[in-house]
Amino acid sequence: MRYLRADAAHPIAVTINGRPYAVQAEPRLLLTDLLREVIGLTGTHTGCEHGVCGACTVHIEGIPQRACLTYAVQVDGRSITTVEGLAPSAAPLTALQSAFREHHALQCGFCTPGLLMSLSHLVESEPDADEARVREVLSGHLCRCTGYQGIVDATMDVLAAQRRDGAT
Repeated sequence: MRYLRADAAHPIAVTINGRPYAVQAEPRLLLTDLLREVIGLTGTHTGCEHGVCGACTVHIEGIPQRACLTYAVQVDGRSITTVEGLAPSAAPLTALQSAFREHHALQCGFCTPGLLMSLSHLVESEPDADEARVREVLSGHLCRCTGYQGIVDATMDVLAAQRRDGAT
């Protein structure tokens, strides 16, 4: 077993939103801090720092994970997608992002990146998800502004459109 010295930075190579990065990371550097402070991707928000609020959710190898509970050295050699990677600046918004806007599913916007990351995974991996499943996924996120109904409605509309488009 290889142990990391607590006082030394270690080289890591990571792909973020399709772009490779080679950086030095101290063993205790959190993924949220790597993304925000080292790489400069500030879309991933730091809320509770305990994995409860969901604002820091990113995809690691395609699976939603809490970046505040992940050390940067743990993602060495892995692929990460942040909210910035859902719809790069030259691309239009995703269907889910557009639905959030149409249904007023965001207000202050603090929790929105994490919600989009979790729900985009749901929409992609479970196209037959029902409202109960959407609410189950939402149970891992705290939002103090929206009351969640707009978020549920937006997600259900995207799922319904996918089913409709897939049936034609």
